Amino acid sequence: MRLHLPPSRRTLLALSATVVLAAPFAFASAAGAQLGVSHKDSVGDHLTDAQGRTLYLFEKDERGQSTCYDACARAWPPLETEGAPSAGQKADPGKLATVKRKDGSLQVTYGGWPLYRFVKDDDSGDTYGQGKEGFGGEWYMVSPEGTKVEAGTGEKKEKSEKQGAKKKSGYY
Repeated sequence: MRLHLPPSRRTLLALSATVVLAAPFAFASAAGAQLGVSHKDSVGDHLTDAQGRTLYLFEKDERGQSTCYDACARAWPPLETEGAPSAGQKADPGKLATVKRKDGSLQVTYGGWPLYRFVKDDDSGDTYGQGKEGFGGEWYMVSPEGTKVEAGTGEKKEKSEKQGAKKKSGYY
């Protein structure tokens, strides 16, 4: 059985379907970043994002203020959020906050430290940025207590086409 609707009703029906299908995506983009805690034998407990990617602090940052922009932010993307960040298991919600970046975006902080990912950490569990020096300071994983993790010095990564491309781009 085929339904015959006037063009105006078909348009309204199509728009309604679009809104219903797009609603979960609009909600997801406004949701806040979620932090968790992972454990690795070589370094212990450390903060991760919702996808399990390791989060880092930059010692050059002033507590509560990012100093990483331009090339630095391309190599160490800030953990940004559009809503209030939330803490998963073992992360302390009282240590979570945000700081406004120069472009107006909100960067998540933990224990006063702005948080970053490392561009070479491709998969959850990667810790290649641990102990790196670059852009005028050192980079460390963040403990659930909000302090730097000093164990380990980052994993050595096998050369691959993907990593070769990143090296050519100037990121370490």
